[in-house]
Amino acid sequence: MQTYLAHPTNRNSTPNSTHTAVDIVLDTAYQGISDRQWQKLFIKARASGVEQFIADLFAGKHINNSEDRPALHSALRNLTKTPVFIDGKDVMPAVSAVWQRIEALCNKWVGVTDVIHIGIGGSDFGPRLAIEALAYVPGIDSRGMRMHFLANIDTAELARILARAQPHSTRVIIVSKSFTTLETTMNATAVVNWLKEHNCTTGQIARSLFAVTANIPAAQAFGVLEDHIFPFWDWVGGRYSVWSAVGLPIALQYGFDTFKDFLAGAEAIDLHFKNAPLEENLPVIMALSLLFQQEQHKIKAHAAIPYADALDWFPKWLQQLDMESNGKSIDRDGKPVKHSSPVVFGSAGSNAQHSYFQLLHQGTEIIPIDFIAVREPMSDRPEAIAHHRILLSNCLAQAQALAHGRDATNPNDVYPGNRPSNLLLLPKLNAFYLGALLALYENRAATLGALWNINSFDQPGVEYGKILAKPIEKALASDATNIHASVEIDAVTAARINFLNSKI
Repeated sequence: MQTYLAHPTNRNSTPNSTHTAVDIVLDTAYQGISDRQWQKLFIKARASGVEQFIADLFAGKHINNSEDRPALHSALRNLTKTPVFIDGKDVMPAVSAVWQRIEALCNKWVGVTDVIHIGIGGSDFGPRLAIEALAYVPGIDSRGMRMHFLANIDTAELARILARAQPHSTRVIIVSKSFTTLETTMNATAVVNWLKEHNCTTGQIARSLFAVTANIPAAQAFGVLEDHIFPFWDWVGGRYSVWSAVGLPIALQYGFDTFKDFLAGAEAIDLHFKNAPLEENLPVIMALSLLFQQEQHKIKAHAAIPYADALDWFPKWLQQLDMESNGKSIDRDGKPVKHSSPVVFGSAGSNAQHSYFQLLHQGTEIIPIDFIAVREPMSDRPEAIAHHRILLSNCLAQAQALAHGRDATNPNDVYPGNRPSNLLLLPKLNAFYLGALLALYENRAATLGALWNINSFDQPGVEYGKILAKPIEKALASDATNIHASVEIDAVTAARINFLNSKI
């Protein structure tokens, strides 16, 4: 049976497939890409203008061409405060001022039992992932607060949070770039009503509300005090915003130094991405390996499997990053694309092995996988080392089984093999390496956009459904059962509305 190594004639070979940046190891041995094929991929990357794209990205050029904006989220983690110019203006003084305000809030925020963070999409995934992941770091101080994330308009999530929170010692952070996001404003109004129901005064409520937004007047109109509003800039996309004041929960929960460590890890990867030659550049290598599998095997899906329970939210964060950034059918020039983002899925290993790994091993589709592992256990329990050894052995074994496959006389026991994967190995999981991991994938997504000639920094496809929801909500609110098809509501949807409005 064919192996899926870079040198398939020698099953025991150890090809030069290991790359390191910021002590994170990337091993591409099971991608099945020969040295000659890698050379062609790097030639393709240069022909696609990847090097110039990286330079333009960090220089503040308007690479978000559809919205005529830079995509300069890297400035949010530029701890060296090296000047970063957008249209001739250095943005670092404004970014530094926000860091100072976050640190000041951390130092004076005492007696708080609960924080309700209200946001959706990019305003939710990043901070939620970080809070969940860092909770596992042995010895980390959570400062005695419970952090609640409220995103869904479904009141089940709202009710679950409000049943636990203590109203007179709760603080509320409302995160919306425009401060018009329907789910966020409705949930914020519901939380304010809850505070009123528990006899909080107008002054107490005002002191409890905080906002992260680019629309300061709208936040003030909602009742947020001006000095409780943290600014957001239009050159930061929502899914790239955890490095801004959107990441306020990280600092509040674990301290400002932890938040700085998180930024420092991302900054270290940015410097690597900016300065390393393509042949040594981890985000570029990861992007090219996925492009290779698209061109060789026409792959339509990609899995991210972190063998760390602390990173169970990582694939959900990655889904938005990859599919909202690069899930496009036209390129920057308005022409049809040959490739765009595959479907992204995943969950923590080894749980995932007992779920969809059957399909990964023996299904008809070839689905590349990123295995993500951590050298050190995420617990100081006495059994931690033994458990972690089993966890790592499962990770390595699954990658080997997928690569090599197995012959058998019983067809049910045949594993086709030739299933590509990467291994990403983190030294440990803390704020620094979490920041580095997220920035690594952000820069990989940007590189893929450059290779596909896709604008990775807009998301027009999320708007149309929101527009259609407005007349449908109005029809549902009418309780009418005689809704007919119209320009805004088609016949199928009209029938569904009538059914929902019926009292059956």
